[in-house]
Amino acid sequence: MDYPITPVAFTEVTFDDRFWLPRLTTNREVTIPYDFRKCEQTGRIDNFAKAAGLMEGPHEGIYFNDSDVFKVVEGAAYSLHLHPDPELDAYLDGLIAKIAGAQEEDGYLYTARTIDPEAVDPEREGLTRWSNLKVNHELYNVGHLYEAAVAHFQATGKRTLLEVAIRNAELIDQVFGPGKLNDVPGHEEIEIGLAKLYRATGERRYLELAKFFLDQRGQPDRGNLQSNFDNPGYMQDHLPVTEQREAVGHAVRAGYLYSGMADVAAWTGDRAYVDALDALWHNVVAGRMYLTGGIGAHHHGEAFGDDYDLPNAEAYAETCAAIANVLWNHRMFLLHGHAKYLDVLERTLYNGFLSGISLQGDTFFYANPLASDGEWPFNVQTGAVRSPWFDCSCCPTNVVRLLPSLPGYAYAHRGGDLYVNLYVAGAATVRTAAGSVTLTQHTDYPWSGATRITIDPPAEAAFALRLRIPGWARNEPVPSHLYRYLDAAGDAPSLRVNGAPARIEMEHGFAVVRRRWRPGDVVELDLPMPVRRVVSHDGVTGNRGRIAVERGPLVYCAEGADNGGKALALSLPDAAVLTAEHDRGLLGGVTTIRGGGLTLIPYYAWSHRGGSEMNVWLRRA
Repeated sequence: MDYPITPVAFTEVTFDDRFWLPRLTTNREVTIPYDFRKCEQTGRIDNFAKAAGLMEGPHEGIYFNDSDVFKVVEGAAYSLHLHPDPELDAYLDGLIAKIAGAQEEDGYLYTARTIDPEAVDPEREGLTRWSNLKVNHELYNVGHLYEAAVAHFQATGKRTLLEVAIRNAELIDQVFGPGKLNDVPGHEEIEIGLAKLYRATGERRYLELAKFFLDQRGQPDRGNLQSNFDNPGYMQDHLPVTEQREAVGHAVRAGYLYSGMADVAAWTGDRAYVDALDALWHNVVAGRMYLTGGIGAHHHGEAFGDDYDLPNAEAYAETCAAIANVLWNHRMFLLHGHAKYLDVLERTLYNGFLSGISLQGDTFFYANPLASDGEWPFNVQTGAVRSPWFDCSCCPTNVVRLLPSLPGYAYAHRGGDLYVNLYVAGAATVRTAAGSVTLTQHTDYPWSGATRITIDPPAEAAFALRLRIPGWARNEPVPSHLYRYLDAAGDAPSLRVNGAPARIEMEHGFAVVRRRWRPGDVVELDLPMPVRRVVSHDGVTGNRGRIAVERGPLVYCAEGADNGGKALALSLPDAAVLTAEHDRGLLGGVTTIRGGGLTLIPYYAWSHRGGSEMNVWLRRA
């Protein structure tokens, strides 16, 4: 078995647009080399050289720093396919040689222990291998290794890193499983990595091992230290995964757990997994997700709050949690085929994720609040809100891998159906039973909702083209009652096929066009983009009497730089007329919204003009 819907691989898609392509270019030219340089400066890469016996010295930094290097390798691999770079390719070859050298003879890979087993901190790493999994990230690290290895293999065809991953996975399979060691990692991730390794190698033991780790969670008779952790909900170890119905604990860990559960559900057909995932998803979307798609309300424990507990200035909404939300919702779409999951993915992508990296590509947010007084999280040393790095730099290294993987989210197929999930100018080759179909998009999304798609099958062929009609274009900001639009919907989406108007037939959030397609056929979709006011469920106390503003997939905010230095006390009366105007010279080119004496910019673009107040939810009075 597999997911009912198959994504079109990133290797089959190209972006050629004004919004995402420049960001992918910045990621390739700035962020990837920047992150590698930071990994060198902070000793993350030297740790592999030390473990390999290539240099002397103690382990540097945090015990899970290995994972940061693996994530940047993954991003670099995606980027290599999108834009061949012999220098980067050679750099990766050298780095992979160090990683392979750091691997112990039996496949173990954890530089914090290998460099000097006597120097490890027993409170963190544990006295022996696997003795403190709730803290030490031994399995978390190698989960990211597996993801990087598969990406590198897909992008380059080289097996050097893949062989390192396989050797490690074989060791993990020898140690853990029924009748062996019964324990689970404190930070989920290996489950996702094992599922990817299974797909790349066809070795089903890896999938069964992923399911084992999932099924051991919440088992009170497991007989290990994990069961005695004072807050098992922090790591989603409070209940068996098939019994979990509320999203609790560390939001990144939860998102990774749910993604791993979706992989196992797809490949095993376990209905109990699907039922749990459906309930967890509804719980998040109906009461525990920010308008930006951010998840994780609290700094303490980087955790979910209760329903409607969504503070704005104190919001954590970690960039890594937004990435986890993207990963999870993509899998939910592949599992169920409904556009509502892609609506959440898109909202998170354009807002809660994209705010986490600057336009220049070398400063980052860890947390993504929806209001700021300009002092926090102000970085006094740099004079900018975003930070150039963090001691725990999971977010900068996570951003660098998601961006170049985005082409793999844009399209999918199932039998005779072709899905257009994201609107991005470029092209895709979809391999179907009828042959390879080329789809070419022309659009200026997210600034315009007009999209033209040329369909080129190898010969005349019958199939259904499914075009996502975003929730925001169907008068539904999110697929729940957590947020709603205050004003009328306005014009409806319209569709034309070869210049002739066509009736929109909706199925599961997609406009479906069924016909015999000929090479050169053209579909034109127009999604009107009026400015919309959004209000929250009354249970979100901090948003009572306030509105937010959206246009298309973008959430907007007021920033002091545009409003006399003020944002927190600003009001936007309901009667104020709001107009949109594109400004190519502002913040890399953005559409601003003006009205009621205010100027609003896309939320992702705040904090590029020094420290000043920012606010998403404005007073209505």
